[in-house]
Amino acid sequence: MNGPSPAPAVLTPAARALADALTAGFPVLGPGTDAAAVRRAIARPPARLPALASVTDRTIPGPAGAPPLPVRIYRPYGPPHGRAGAEPGRALPLVLFFHGGGFVLCGLDSHDGLCRLLAAGTGAVVVSVDYRLAPEHPAPAAVRDARAAFDWAVRHAASLGCDPARIAVAGDSSGGNLATSVCLAARDRGGPRPAAQLLVYPALDPRLDTASMRDFGEGHFLTAAAMRWYWEQYLGGAEPTAEVAPALAEDTGGLPPALLVEAECDPLRDEGRAYAARLDRVEIHRARGMFHGFIDFADELPEAAATQEHAVAWLRERLGVDGTPAPGT
Repeated sequence: MNGPSPAPAVLTPAARALADALTAGFPVLGPGTDAAAVRRAIARPPARLPALASVTDRTIPGPAGAPPLPVRIYRPYGPPHGRAGAEPGRALPLVLFFHGGGFVLCGLDSHDGLCRLLAAGTGAVVVSVDYRLAPEHPAPAAVRDARAAFDWAVRHAASLGCDPARIAVAGDSSGGNLATSVCLAARDRGGPRPAAQLLVYPALDPRLDTASMRDFGEGHFLTAAAMRWYWEQYLGGAEPTAEVAPALAEDTGGLPPALLVEAECDPLRDEGRAYAARLDRVEIHRARGMFHGFIDFADELPEAAATQEHAVAWLRERLGVDGTPAPGT
């Protein structure tokens, strides 16, 4: 006989209070929603902490025929300042970061704090990419911007004081989608590949047909209805392809090692698990009782602080920080 079904996952009390507060202050997304108005409503200034050696805004070339891409470059302090970093004269690793926001919302400022934390903690130069947003720029604009940014990072790593062989890609939610897509495209083109991929609750599958989507699609901040709206804005009426939806990729072999950060009470949980199960080299960090977006709230949630620490330590190991060779080099 089968035993009783396991109890469904629930948010921790602190996560429940925070998710409810975030939901109360977030615009409802659906038919007729003005994406530009939502961006204005949720806009916030850059975090500006932790402090770094430098933070620079500039533009880099976009894909052929597209406008230049704004980026923000975070440079960590070196050992003389008591911070993480490389030895004098030794090239730093680089983390290319793609922000979340459903391909529609957010930008450099919304993820400023997380990028600063990654730079300060890993000792890597972090380049945050302000890719084009839907619905003004539907797919595949964002993923092609992401690929162009990776190509630029490889070509210009030396001028940034970085090692082109130690470039990781990272992103949360839709940014995790773009990081994954960069890895798939780099493999298929046969050129330089990222050394690692940090995927924080990535949005990979527009079919939205998983148990976690049904279990957590209401009342856990990110909703199934919102995800449907995000994908509609991004796809612009076109059928999804593997280029923009990595869950549809037929071949997931030969990709860089991955760390998948999973929130237990996230509608996107199961699509991340399904993709991770198809990777050759992957570690899953499961954050119990957490919701989609939790990693930004380390001051309120100890699970977020622990996840940030784990992601930083994983990147340091994969990128060979502290003067040790990166695994596989």
